Amino acid sequence: MSAQQPFRISRHLLALWLVLLVGLGLPAASLAAELKVEKVSLAPCPASDAGSQSQSRSTVASCYALRGEVINTSKAPVVDTDVFAVIMDSSGEPVLPNRTRVGSIGDVAPGRSSFALRLSVPAGTPGPFRVGQVKARGFRAPVRTRVGEGEEQLPLEQDLSG
Repeated sequence: MSAQQPFRISRHLLALWLVLLVGLGLPAASLAAELKVEKVSLAPCPASDAGSQSQSRSTVASCYALRGEVINTSKAPVVDTDVFAVIMDSSGEPVLPNRTRVGSIGDVAPGRSSFALRLSVPAGTPGPFRVGQVKARGFRAPVRTRVGEGEEQLPLEQDLSG
């Protein structure tokens, strides 16, 4: 009887682990939210923006603002939202190779919301640029630590005005 006992315990432990793994995986998948993105444009950052750099010989990147409108069709906010896009230069080469996540736009309320993200484009990259495969993905519950009210943000973490 003692020879069968370890087998019975291990079978029960295996079943318990499977239930826990499946049970923990389902809520995470149901938290993800896909959002539609429209009216996308890419233009140089305003000269007054914190991300703009002087046009000196030592400049290795130029600041560009990716702007658009994100649409949240659900009745609840989507939080910790990231924007993904493929940006190509005039010769069809990727401006940001091996990178499709272009930034985070934070929380998106139900309905239509405008957004703007700063991008650093390597100096000398031939324009005009084409932006494609744009999408936004977020969550129905927070997944990142948030800046508290009254806490200071770095200049590049603040809103892109203009």
